[in-house]
Amino acid sequence: MPTPDQVGRQLHELLAPIVADAGFELDELDVRATGRRHTVKVVVDSADDTAGVSLDVIATLSRAASAELDQHEHLIGGSYTLEVTSPGVDRPLTLPRHWRRAFLRLVEVTPVDGDKLTGRVGRAGDDAVDLLVDGEIRALRYTDVEKALVQVEFKQPPDAEVEKLGGRVERTEDEV
Repeated sequence: MPTPDQVGRQLHELLAPIVADAGFELDELDVRATGRRHTVKVVVDSADDTAGVSLDVIATLSRAASAELDQHEHLIGGSYTLEVTSPGVDRPLTLPRHWRRAFLRLVEVTPVDGDKLTGRVGRAGDDAVDLLVDGEIRALRYTDVEKALVQVEFKQPPDAEVEKLGGRVERTEDEV
């Protein structure tokens, strides 16, 4: 009997083209077994750094993934629950596109060496990201990051920080 990791790899090969054909990326696929029942969690993300994934897209991809899994149910080896979702705010920033999507967001970073730091995300390149920490912009190489998580904020970032990171300050008529 194949392990959940082996099943996950096989299912990834089946589902990645379906997700890609819809214009999205298969960000994560997780297969968990509880007794004879399995949970297949498919996390999809937009290939566009600035766009998200709508509920309509989730529903469409869920139907397409379910149809494909039904044709290959022998791979799972029993009943399963399919979950199709988009990444949540608690997703670690592990790829350059995750950092680009977090532009101007507050993040907590655990470096490979050193103490945790909190900063606001600036421009993200292929190898590093600019991070505004205590008023200073620091280049942070992705290889130097052990863990990075977006922090939930209930207000807009300070205008001065947005401007320093090259963002635009936009105000509604109520704020003027």
